[in-house]
Amino acid sequence: MNSIVHIGIGSNMGDRQANCRNAIGRLKDKGIVIKKASSMYETKPWGLEEQPDFINMAVEAETGLSPEELLKTLKEVEKEMGRKETVRWGPRIIDLDILFYDDIVINMEHLHIPHPLLHKRDFVLLPLSEIAPDKIHPVLKKNIRQLKEELYSA
Repeated sequence: MNSIVHIGIGSNMGDRQANCRNAIGRLKDKGIVIKKASSMYETKPWGLEEQPDFINMAVEAETGLSPEELLKTLKEVEKEMGRKETVRWGPRIIDLDILFYDDIVINMEHLHIPHPLLHKRDFVLLPLSEIAPDKIHPVLKKNIRQLKEELYSA
């Protein structure tokens, strides 16, 4: 049985829009079925602010991969596209994050689902609210629309 996953996509190096489109194509090539894709949003860097602005988006997809296999696949795509490990929250050609995997909660050293900071990041909530506004966060028990409103009213 397949699972519904939400993946965050971001880039702030090179042709940022093309990088995001390229990543989606590579996910499709690996058997991940893209059901919905958000618009692309230009956003300020988060965490490490002295770097170029990002293009961020989100996709809703269907996969038969386990959460660990999906993470491995996302890391493979990042590596194939030339991502190098640098400073935390630093510039990157592509960044792929599992935001949600069905409604499961995983807290492992290398894998946290839902993404632990998604409710604090406008660059995640903006595109996610476009494609999944009623998705309930399995830990916070609020939908994406509510989380976005809370972030902007804070």
